[in-house]
Amino acid sequence: MQLLYLISAMCYYILYYVVGYRKNVVRENLVNSFPEKSLKEIIVIEKEFFMYLSDLTFEIVKMASISEKELKKRVKFTNLHLIEAYFKKGESVLACTGHYGNWEWGMMSLGLNLSEKAYVIYKPLNNGIFDDWFLKIRSKFGNTGVPMRQTLRMLTSVKNEPSMFCFASDQSPVRGESHYWIDFLNQDTAALLGLEKIAVQTNRPIFYFKLKYIKRGYYEVDCVPICPKPEETEKHEITDTHFEFLEDIIKEEPSYWLWSHRRWKNKREYV
Repeated sequence: MQLLYLISAMCYYILYYVVGYRKNVVRENLVNSFPEKSLKEIIVIEKEFFMYLSDLTFEIVKMASISEKELKKRVKFTNLHLIEAYFKKGESVLACTGHYGNWEWGMMSLGLNLSEKAYVIYKPLNNGIFDDWFLKIRSKFGNTGVPMRQTLRMLTSVKNEPSMFCFASDQSPVRGESHYWIDFLNQDTAALLGLEKIAVQTNRPIFYFKLKYIKRGYYEVDCVPICPKPEETEKHEITDTHFEFLEDIIKEEPSYWLWSHRRWKNKREYV
């Protein structure tokens, strides 16, 4: 890891100052998300993000060879007993998180820390060969990756077994499927409703995996209960709640969210 971080430090300068990878996208996202900040403050966050993005890239590369012992050392969970309490009763739960910090390590670690099966919902990559390779790596410690469109089928097949299904709460809906919009980071934002629909149908409690960057290569994941009884919620309450939770996390330490993602490329059409 020390060698990878040394290479990462050099790659940051190439990424930011030479190539300028998606620099315009990052700047636009930051300016729109934090209108109260000066350009100087925005640039500080921008540089910190690119430094972290370079580290994150090499940490993801490391996933192919990282050992169980090292991953356990680098990713610690807190309040996992709250989830295990449901498993002991033979019940299942849902979880969500955002593209914040090293979410890949966080999800990969689930298989090492849960007593029951973890199913991680993901959006397949366009390149089939790379998608198969990445899925194999993500699943090396016991997780099962589930393509988004196969979520209901998998839920049905394991409905009688205690399990966890984990969703990326900040994924962008494809064009034409943006049916619900929220105010997220001061912008009109299309939100996926899959987590909420499944939660209400199954009444499985929802946890948020709050990932915190501790220091280079070390993270803490806090398992926060955000909705114990989905059946009792109002329409869109669950979606609003997990987006508000993520927004608070981003505002606290903005450098670790995936600002290079074209999150707001789809615009709301007003009739």
